[in-house]
Amino acid sequence: MRRVILTSSSGIGLIHANRADMVIPLIFRFVSGPLPSSEHLARYFGGRSSRELEPEVLWCELVGRSFLTGLAHKNVPFVLVCEDFAVDLIELWFDPEPNSQLQLIWIIDYLRSVPFLAERLKLRSVDFDLRRTDPAELRHRTVQEFDVTERDFEIAGMAWEAYRAPTPELCFGLLSRPLGNLSSLKPALLQLLAKLPSPVTGLGATERRLLELIARGHNRTSELFQPTVLGTGVFDQWELGALLEGLAFGPSPAVAGLDDKLATLDPNDARGHHAAYRRSRLSLTEFGKAVLEGHQDFWRHNPIKRWWGGTLLTNERLWRWDPRSRSLVAPYSAASA
Repeated sequence: MRRVILTSSSGIGLIHANRADMVIPLIFRFVSGPLPSSEHLARYFGGRSSRELEPEVLWCELVGRSFLTGLAHKNVPFVLVCEDFAVDLIELWFDPEPNSQLQLIWIIDYLRSVPFLAERLKLRSVDFDLRRTDPAELRHRTVQEFDVTERDFEIAGMAWEAYRAPTPELCFGLLSRPLGNLSSLKPALLQLLAKLPSPVTGLGATERRLLELIARGHNRTSELFQPTVLGTGVFDQWELGALLEGLAFGPSPAVAGLDDKLATLDPNDARGHHAAYRRSRLSLTEFGKAVLEGHQDFWRHNPIKRWWGGTLLTNERLWRWDPRSRSLVAPYSAASA
């Protein structure tokens, strides 16, 4: 049987686990920034002609020599590779981490439109952290497998549409609906909704955690950005850096000591960012302490322009999340809070 695995970047270890003839990681980050267009996502599984100069990364460029194709998959659309090499099974390995769950609903929704591939899909129920699992363990680990049913296609399409919507309301509505075999999706949505600003402090769950840690004396970004310290796996270190910069560089900063050069560095200058983070020694401002204690609302004193899925959060349209009641607060309600 010829087998292909689709997974997130968390599942890179599957490449060395010898569970498939080809392992294809999906690289998109859906938890921050504007979402890629549908056309951009569709091109990911296309092929590149020799005349194309677009800088976009394609699926085939992330797959080295494989047991199935050697190098014959290079610059060839994914559908054609599956047809030409008679792929029998496409397994979906996506762990509970929110970005991985968003990738899962996107890929199920995308493959639904390609019947040849849709009928070969199997969903692996990965209820553990793929990134932290050794490939030797993955090679032999028993992971429950499900057929991807028509109901699963419907749920994935509905959830992907909800996340791309211009407000978080549809995602909030999914919390009260059964989601079938996509059992990790609801906890992931809860984690994502918790990243919306609080009605009291204006802080999302990750921003609040950053301030709490700084208040406790964790003044180095090398500590703050560790998942074991932060206690969250939603954002990567560059996304955490952007959140920290938002807390430090506004008109009323909550954090002091972040290197000023970060405000002017080219976003693509990874080395410069890393060095500036290492130089920083962080502390809370008096305003930051008041925000953390619930006496000030961060976004009443600072501008915001940030994406949450398809929702653009601004001071005028600031959707919020009440963690105590687990309820969504519309912008007009937040303005009067």
